[in-house]
Amino acid sequence: MSLSAPTTIVFVISIILAALAIIGAFIPIPVITDQGFWVMVVAYVILACGNIFRGF
Repeated sequence: MSLSAPTTIVFVISIILAALAIIGAFIPIPVITDQGFWVMVVAYVILACGNIFRGF
């Protein structure tokens, strides 16, 4: 199994989700604040899938 760099869109989506989770810890965001941990997990799963699967 070889890893590849994620596409730009996958990287940007991951960064946006991670940033929302971090910001939601300090500023109340309706859905993100309550589920901040899971939003962060989803961000990193998306980034990991972008590294594992070529062209994703």
